[in-house]
Amino acid sequence: MLSLPHGRPSRTALRVAERRAAHQVLDQPPVFEDPYAVRILGAAGEKVSAGSAGLQDPVSRAFRAFMAVRSRYAEDRLAAAVARGVRQYVVLGAGLDTFAYRNPHAELGLRVFEVDHPATQAWKRELVEAAGIAAPPALTYAPVDFERQELGDGLRRAGFRTGEAAWFGWLGVTPYLTEEAFLATVGFIAFMPRSSGVVFDYAVSPSSLKPLERVAVAALARRVAAAGEPFKLFFEPRDLADRLSRMGFTDIEDLGSEEINARYFEDRTDGLRVRGGVGRLLSAHV
Repeated sequence: MLSLPHGRPSRTALRVAERRAAHQVLDQPPVFEDPYAVRILGAAGEKVSAGSAGLQDPVSRAFRAFMAVRSRYAEDRLAAAVARGVRQYVVLGAGLDTFAYRNPHAELGLRVFEVDHPATQAWKRELVEAAGIAAPPALTYAPVDFERQELGDGLRRAGFRTGEAAWFGWLGVTPYLTEEAFLATVGFIAFMPRSSGVVFDYAVSPSSLKPLERVAVAALARRVAAAGEPFKLFFEPRDLADRLSRMGFTDIEDLGSEEINARYFEDRTDGLRVRGGVGRLLSAHV
């Protein structure tokens, strides 16, 4: 997971949450509906609503589209897992994700475990309380400092049942990981019972991108590095699928911008869509 300097919460988590909130305000109908997206941000959410005019340039819209659709995709794949009988959902690197507070599967007994760095999780809980959003009984916070703790240990302490199937949502995290940390996490998931699985997004190796895309990635990399959360990990789609297959994953689905747009943005009249080949979405079953 992320290694956060001096125990401060993740700044990129805030930027992602702001884009999810902007999607609720600016893009109608939203491809991903989140009634808490603006509310959880407090004053920052009010600024997003008031300052929306500055968020309509093509780059901002495309980036916002990806932030929104990856959450939609993750929750679509979770719904399919719940239909198969899965009753545990782990949100890895939860940031300001609000799924647990609007869990549509709560009556079916879906338990939600939010895993994040203790500093980010403490900050998130303060925001949730300030917004007057009640923490549901099916939610368990699992603070894990990945420099000192193993994912499995942190989850077991939180009451997670490793002998039962679980679905894992892992959004906006893998580019910031070392390869060792990535392999440790997917290795843990690979040993979960059948019907388990994972959704994550990842960044394509810059060498495979078009020149303008490489420039855009380099600019973004400088910004996140300045925030203390540098990019570390990129993948080639075919190589990643091969590695996951060798670890025992099946039903691997890997979506680029064309596939994402065909599935989620095809009938829109406002031109909102994912652009470029930098970010991809992947789901895989155990």
